[in-house]
Amino acid sequence: MTNVKIYHNSRCSKSRQTLALLEENNCNIEVIEYLKTPVTAAELEDILAKLAVAPREMMRVKEAEYKEQGLSDESLTQAQLIQAMIATPKLIERPIVIANNKAVIGRPPENVLTII
Repeated sequence: MTNVKIYHNSRCSKSRQTLALLEENNCNIEVIEYLKTPVTAAELEDILAKLAVAPREMMRVKEAEYKEQGLSDESLTQAQLIQAMIATPKLIERPIVIANNKAVIGRPPENVLTII
């Protein structure tokens, strides 16, 4: 049985579909509702490293908060973008699944099958 961690938003259909797919594949799932349980800078840095992406690639750039906070400014550092995700967790793309020391964004949900 594969141990997985899912950063989950129960209001998101893709997140729910991804969770269901993990359940169907008999995974041992740790669900982290990141809107209720804030993610730390260290956790975000670890996730970014496992995804092998820059912070903006893990952000919901179409959210109003992204524009309101001026996060498209190319002069912002990785640390500043991580702080923005901590302050406004709604900006974090969802769902993110970690398994076998790898991570994927579950868009589409079938992406998770590559790491479990």
